[in-house]
Amino acid sequence: MQRNKPPFRADHVGSFLRPAPLKEARAKREKGEITAAQLKEVEDREIEKVIEQQEAVGLQLATDGEFRRAWWHYDFFGMLDGVEIIEGRTGIQFHGVLTKAHVIHVKNKIDFSNHPMLEHFKFLKAHTKVMPKMTIPSPTVMHFRLEPDAVEKSAYASRDAIFDDLAVAYQKAIKAFHAAGCRYLQFDDTAWAYLCSQDELKKARDRGLDVDHLQDSYTRCINKALEAKPADMTITTHVCRGNFRSTWISSGGYEPVAENMLGKCNYDGYFLEYDSERAGGFEPLRFLPKGNKVVVLGVITSKTGELESKDSIKKRIDEAARIVPLDQLALSTQCGFASTEEGNTLAEQQQWDKLKLVVDISKEVWG
Repeated sequence: MQRNKPPFRADHVGSFLRPAPLKEARAKREKGEITAAQLKEVEDREIEKVIEQQEAVGLQLATDGEFRRAWWHYDFFGMLDGVEIIEGRTGIQFHGVLTKAHVIHVKNKIDFSNHPMLEHFKFLKAHTKVMPKMTIPSPTVMHFRLEPDAVEKSAYASRDAIFDDLAVAYQKAIKAFHAAGCRYLQFDDTAWAYLCSQDELKKARDRGLDVDHLQDSYTRCINKALEAKPADMTITTHVCRGNFRSTWISSGGYEPVAENMLGKCNYDGYFLEYDSERAGGFEPLRFLPKGNKVVVLGVITSKTGELESKDSIKKRIDEAARIVPLDQLALSTQCGFASTEEGNTLAEQQQWDKLKLVVDISKEVWG
């Protein structure tokens, strides 16, 4: 019952803690003490190491750990045509901590061409023996994060007017990554999780977003983008509740969004966070269509280093399997280990222990 195509029974979301040499090099680059080429040399070396570690732990996939990024989302968005990342009035408020004050600014028509992350993927693919996996933010995240004044009127009449161009840009991205050899692409998405939270819905409404129709708009945008997916490519999504220095944002079970997200979005798989009571129960998984779609259960936390027991994780898998066939389930940590370059509050060895646990349990459960 192991899978030879993604998502795999033992999988992971994508990001890893930045090693000390990489942190030091990025700090020096910000101060102008080294060149961009010198920074890239360090990135290349550390990415080769993190690929080897993923292979050594027994995973069937590898990412570059998002080592060339400061943010899981802003770096990608800021490299799209017509988009830039600028200083904002305030950062994103997590529980007890605030991020850097960066915001998205749409200055011209949105498009995808000559995106630097294509080269990032090519490097990954050239240096791994297993399936190279690329992670990018979902188009829904860009729209949900836009401030009321984020879009220039000369480009779009309103925030809601970006959806068509955004979907087409993602169609081009899918085709470009496929042409570069990518067969496993993941859209990281916080918007669906925020739509499960009454607190976040209120904040979105206060920012002027039409929260009553966002699910329909997001489903259409995602599916239009996925129209470009070739038959031999797997595209999954990771639904994140916030992951910054081991803190979080969203609470609330998946019930409010499950019918649209699981039943109507044309993804091949879903990485769902189930590491705390904030995620609710497995009941919303009843909306997953029977067939080929896979839910990757994020029941092992990436926020702390304490290792879960095998028995407790197997019990959670059994609970989910009462609603979804075991053949449509897989296992991962609930999120990456460093959605931003700051990283979560655990040691590097602890993240590898977590992934070894994922691999070991997957073999015991699925053979």
